[in-house]
Amino acid sequence: MTPALPFARALHAEWTKFRTEAGPVWLLFAAIVSTVAISAGVDGSSHCAPPDCAPDATRLSLTGVMLGQAAVAILAVLAIGNEYGTGMIRTTFTAIPRRATVLAAKAAVLTGTVLAAGAAAVLASLGAGRLVLPGRGFTGAHGHPPISLADGPTLRAAAGSVLYLVLIALLALGVATAVRDSAAAVGTVLGLLYLFPIVIHVIGDPDWQRRLEKIAPMPAGLAVQATTGLSGLPISPWRGLGVLAVWAAGALLAAIVLLRARDA
Repeated sequence: MTPALPFARALHAEWTKFRTEAGPVWLLFAAIVSTVAISAGVDGSSHCAPPDCAPDATRLSLTGVMLGQAAVAILAVLAIGNEYGTGMIRTTFTAIPRRATVLAAKAAVLTGTVLAAGAAAVLASLGAGRLVLPGRGFTGAHGHPPISLADGPTLRAAAGSVLYLVLIALLALGVATAVRDSAAAVGTVLGLLYLFPIVIHVIGDPDWQRRLEKIAPMPAGLAVQATTGLSGLPISPWRGLGVLAVWAAGALLAAIVLLRARDA
């Protein structure tokens, strides 16, 4: 049997699990709604009145990604955490003994679904910003033309935000596979995402703040949303997303090693 056949079987099985359970669909819906709602709310509460005018309207309109990522992380954790919790993981590994293949199939299904949901959430958030922000003073006269994907930095911020959500899902999948407990995995992933910014703000030393912003998964990864003031960022947009990719790759690598080293 060629290597492609076990993967195709695993992919079909994982997609069947995903589409026949209500939880994943609702979590994707929650990710979209929370992202758009928070982004629109931030847009509506912002005000641009020179000289006190927020410099980056695109990033402002993508604020909701910081909340939407939580639903994506939970979705990814439950993709394997539920099977460990019910013991169904043994059945999965009996049907497909190549454990790395199972993990790869879960990652592929997560990547495809989060790409679709993330694109919808990001496009809707930018659309809300385009509609709401001009009424809050973000106009061409104040140096803020309407948000448009025809603008290179805005397109990069949009595409980068979608990739950010995919990487969060892969990071969470790796952590959940390594930990094998849904509650512990959710706590670990959300801690990695949200505790780093708190620590950064608590630390009084600016040098240490910038160092942590360069390696923390959320601050580094969300640098990809910046469209102005790039020279003042602790890390460049794509490099910051690369830092998050390293976190995700490390989690998946640890997951593969542990999958092969221990019993289900």
